[in-house]
Amino acid sequence: MALPVLICDDSLLARKQVRKSLPESFDAEFQTAGNGLEALAILRAQEIGLVFLDLTMPELDGIGVLEAIKAESIDCFVIVISADIQPEMKKRVMELGALAFIHKPVNEDKLHSILKQYGLI
Repeated sequence: MALPVLICDDSLLARKQVRKSLPESFDAEFQTAGNGLEALAILRAQEIGLVFLDLTMPELDGIGVLEAIKAESIDCFVIVISADIQPEMKKRVMELGALAFIHKPVNEDKLHSILKQYGLI
């Protein structure tokens, strides 16, 4: 059964790059969101197993999405993919329940390693 995956980034190019970085064998049904409000609407409406989440977005940023996921006990794995390299931000997203923090642009080997670590591939 395919894993429901949400890729949330305000950049279409970044969303495509995340999807392209995944292994060909990764069995998933993809949805996309261009901002945090769209992502939360999807997360509240249906079960999503894995979220790739940018931090800097209009409408609602990634921190706001993580806070809502935690507050509403939405059951999903979250991997943050961001250009924000501040150590405080990495610490914050991990405290909010993210599995990992990956720098943009995505390093495929690192992404595959994280997916293997959590049994997602």
